[in-house]
Amino acid sequence: QVQLVESGGGLVQAGGSLRLSCAASGRTFSSYSMGWFRQAPGKEREFVGTVSWSSGRTYYADSVKGRFTISRDNAKNTVYLQMNSLKPEDTAVYYCAASVQAGRLETSRGYDYWGQGTQVTVSS
Repeated sequence: QVQLVESGGGLVQAGGSLRLSCAASGRTFSSYSMGWFRQAPGKEREFVGTVSWSSGRTYYADSVKGRFTISRDNAKNTVYLQMNSLKPEDTAVYYCAASVQAGRLETSRGYDYWGQGTQVTVSS
C-alpha cells in the first residue's frame, strides 16, 4: 500500500513558476514509476508526465514538454513537478500517481495509487 500526498499548488500569474511535491509513504518508493496527471473543470483527466522506476527516464505530454520537469528523490520518497512558463490553460487539479509498471505510462489505468490532488490556478 502506498499513500501519496501532493502539495505546492496555488495561484500564479501567467509566465510564473510553481513546484509541486508528492510525498509517498512506504519503503519501496524507488520501485514505483511516478506520474503526474491533471484535470481541469469539465474535462477528463490528462497525462502530464511520468518518471520510470527502472530507467529513470522521464516522459511528457506535448503540451508541457520544455516547460515542465519531473524529478524524484528516492531518499525522501518524493517526486516533484517543476512547472515553468505557466499558462492559463495549465489551470487544473494536479494529481500524482504511482505504478509498479515501468516505461511511458500515459493512461490512468496504468497506475495503482493516487494522491488527493492539489489545485493550480494560472491567472492571465
